[in-house]
Amino acid sequence: MVAGLSVFFSGPGQTYFISVFIDRYITEFDWTRSEVSIIYSAATLTSAFCLFFIGRLVDRLGQRTMLTSASILLACACFYNGFVMNLTMLFFGIFVLRLFGQGSMTLIPNTLVPQWFLVKRGQALSYMAIGGFLSAAAFPPINVWLVHQIDWERTWWLWGGMILVVFTPIAYRCVRNRPEDIGMLPDGHKELHDTDSSSKIVQLKQDFTLKETLRTQAFWLILSCIGIPALVNTAITFHLISIFDQQGLSPSVAALVLSLMAIIGFPITFIAGRIIDTVKINYVLAGIFVTELIFMMVLQITTTPLLAVLFGVIWGISNGFERIALNYVWPFYFGRIALGSISGIATSVMVLGSAVGPLPFGLAFDTFGNYTQVIWWSMVFPMIGIIASLLARKPSIKTNEAG
Repeated sequence: MVAGLSVFFSGPGQTYFISVFIDRYITEFDWTRSEVSIIYSAATLTSAFCLFFIGRLVDRLGQRTMLTSASILLACACFYNGFVMNLTMLFFGIFVLRLFGQGSMTLIPNTLVPQWFLVKRGQALSYMAIGGFLSAAAFPPINVWLVHQIDWERTWWLWGGMILVVFTPIAYRCVRNRPEDIGMLPDGHKELHDTDSSSKIVQLKQDFTLKETLRTQAFWLILSCIGIPALVNTAITFHLISIFDQQGLSPSVAALVLSLMAIIGFPITFIAGRIIDTVKINYVLAGIFVTELIFMMVLQITTTPLLAVLFGVIWGISNGFERIALNYVWPFYFGRIALGSISGIATSVMVLGSAVGPLPFGLAFDTFGNYTQVIWWSMVFPMIGIIASLLARKPSIKTNEAG
């Protein structure tokens, strides 16, 4: 429950949250879309390089301390963003939002749930993902309304206060780092009996160190896949209002699509959690990239609200599987002992994809006046993801040591 709530309150650091403010910044401060895209990408890129250290701190200090601290710092970041007045302040504001929101408030729960579940990890992650989909569904329309009612500065301050008052005390009070810390085993077992479930726990409990992980081919293949959904989704989300405006659709339709994507993805996570527990994870990843290709093609022809709804539905299906698969693959392949450090690297790559994504879209718009060419060229990335995921097979410690 707390992990899901953490993902929910990571919202202020997510693109679907920040994108509502982008056009207000451009209008109020007379900035160009390219300037804002460059600042957004540079700040996100800078935060990506810090996330490896966040992962190491999770392994060292534990999820309870880190989650409580990250929530306090994210609240402070929201307060700061209410005072943004120039591009330098915008850079630092986005940097702290991305580091403590998109980065820390998702990285930490993604390492917490796998500590507590092995056999039912896919299902547990699907329940955690509820927070992410509620966040993506709720924040865009609420922020559009709040910005209209109380202006963008007070909207930032409101959410900073909500994080500090609602989430921080819950994180401190309720989180425990590992089941072993309170005399339990993963999946709710109190002691290891000779049962089918316990036998499966032993089989799945294969822990790689960070050095062993870095020596496997599978790690680098999967890592190459991690940044692709972040790149594609962030670019489209960041510029969705502008993309739809070019296609004759209003900002309210864009907000509807963002919410619809989350609403559709919500039940899909439960299906994905059960499928991933039985189907090879690299095949699931390949299917996700195929779906990405489909919704990017649909986006190119989205000129009516009905096609916008179709685009949102396909996008939601893809996103539902992404949220589970990309969190499931690391503990399934490499175990729990160095999960914080491994997830820190993966999250850095994910944030790197988020940093790079909006920039070419913004430059393409300022150069060509539309997004058609850049969307077609971006389809090469899901194609790369299909190949990499099919080649990535689960390693074993014995095989790795022998090699």
